[in-house]
Amino acid sequence: MTAHSWWLLLIVAVAIAALILLINSRLRLHPFIALILVTVCTGLAAGEPVADLTGSIEDGAGGTLGDVGLTLALGAMLGRLLSDSGATDALAHALVGRAAPRRLPWLVAAAAFVIGIPMFFEVGLIVLLPLIFSVARRLDAQGGAKGSSYVLLGVPAIASLSTLHGMLPPHPGPLTAMTGLHADLGLTLVVGLVCAVPTVILAGPVYARWIAPRLPEVRPDAALVAQFTGGAPAPAAAGSAGPGARPRTETAPRTDVPLGLAVASVLVPVALMLLRTLAETLLDSGSTVRAALTFAGEPLVAMLAGLLFALGLTLARGRRPGEEIRTSLADSLKSVAGILLIIGGGGAFKQVLQDSGIGDAIATAAKGAHLNVILLGWLVSLLLSLTTGSATVGIVSATGIVAPLIGDAGGLQASLLVVAIGAGSIGLNYVNHAGFWLVKESFGMDLGQAAKTQTAVQTLVSVFGLAMALLLSLFA
Repeated sequence: MTAHSWWLLLIVAVAIAALILLINSRLRLHPFIALILVTVCTGLAAGEPVADLTGSIEDGAGGTLGDVGLTLALGAMLGRLLSDSGATDALAHALVGRAAPRRLPWLVAAAAFVIGIPMFFEVGLIVLLPLIFSVARRLDAQGGAKGSSYVLLGVPAIASLSTLHGMLPPHPGPLTAMTGLHADLGLTLVVGLVCAVPTVILAGPVYARWIAPRLPEVRPDAALVAQFTGGAPAPAAAGSAGPGARPRTETAPRTDVPLGLAVASVLVPVALMLLRTLAETLLDSGSTVRAALTFAGEPLVAMLAGLLFALGLTLARGRRPGEEIRTSLADSLKSVAGILLIIGGGGAFKQVLQDSGIGDAIATAAKGAHLNVILLGWLVSLLLSLTTGSATVGIVSATGIVAPLIGDAGGLQASLLVVAIGAGSIGLNYVNHAGFWLVKESFGMDLGQAAKTQTAVQTLVSVFGLAMALLLSLFA
């Protein structure tokens, strides 16, 4: 380590501190503006020529958005179509159905896991709230839940949705990290699923069974429950339906979308991406089938296919005019505009770190200190997400910092690093995150109760995701 290398490390430390300060101070700068400002100052302080600095910013932002932006936009539209068509609602009700009370947390976790594949955390939770509220009311009527039935069913949904949002493409965070780390899409999907399943089980149904009896007073506002369940009356008291009969579920799916179509709508993009991996693994490089499946499994093409399938399903039902569908799709893009800007700013920051030589200094320091790159990526992402209030800022910044440590080789380590960085970005989710307030207000919690559910669940997801990545790294 030379004196210049130490100077570059000091610059990146100051840059991170400045980023946190600009976003959290009274200025409350938008993360995109803060990222661009810090990026420019970092490049100048590191001695990158002014003539090259603007090029680095444009290349970084443009390259990252080129890889991620279109896919993210298609994903937002796909999620809206699946919700509007009733596919997600039909799938959720089919999974939960009339199951025994002890199985309901597991089935809600499964429903959230499938629905969360194409949907952001906030959107997926809103889609699931009618199901959670109606089934919770049924549990209350049966007396089948110890403690709060809303916590018992809400925690598994939170665990599934946050796990997928942080750890699995085609969600924007993992997709951005995957692009920056040159990780293989199919391998990242497989690794992400292997890490996600035990994480969801432990942070979802298992934790729900423990925490629900300790929060018996958690109950959403009655008016909100009525709004999400269509104003349905409370179910009959337990025992009034006759021997051996279970009270009915209050709400039926909003549409009569067949279960098979509902499942296909959700899984089309993931299936195409996995088929690409199988084709690249099992078929010869000159195979026409391999070429076709590789093309179809590109994230952009796979998301487009899923969107067209869901659009066809919506039009075939004939329930909504074309102009209404167009408006709905346009509205879905509003929710991702800010995310796209932050991703672009993060890409610019990453590129300047590399072009100015800071990335090489970080790599040298990390190798000299013998730091585990997976642990380092998780920790940087966790701290930046906590301090800036943005999981996206945590992911894109951590990716830029640790990318020089693994180069362009890809492989299992790159995919595990994607999972670890994504897991870090969702830990310690508290009052500076929008998802925290959505959960708190939806379930009628105070700050302490929300911390024991939303914050605790997402931190468990973060820790278990890291543990799984470190365990799998033993085989790298």
